[in-house]
Amino acid sequence: MKIYYSKEYSNLANPTPGQTYRQEILSPKEKAKDLGGIIGVMAPGSPPRYHYHNQRESIIIAISGEAIEVCEGKEFPFKAGDVIFIPPGEKHMTLNRSQQDFRYLEFFTHPPAGSDFVEVKE
Repeated sequence: MKIYYSKEYSNLANPTPGQTYRQEILSPKEKAKDLGGIIGVMAPGSPPRYHYHNQRESIIIAISGEAIEVCEGKEFPFKAGDVIFIPPGEKHMTLNRSQQDFRYLEFFTHPPAGSDFVEVKE
């Protein structure tokens, strides 16, 4: 078992100031077979990537700051304490329009054939 204390991640310094930073926190070394996880720090104004996954399911937990989650072209406020589920095939991206870093934990299923990231050209 592994417990993820959001407080430990909520003040994580961004080692790439001004850019988005992602670090793996759940992998096979923690005996995870079908799940992966990351801590993400999104700098203000980071360029978003509108995309979807063919098979991957994701749970994103906002732990500090605020952002906008765009799902299927609709915008939703996303702030600390909020949790979003993204099913396969749903187009989405996160926008940080604030003046502060946005931090989140994301847990996701691994598709059988590896990455199934599909970028959507608008």
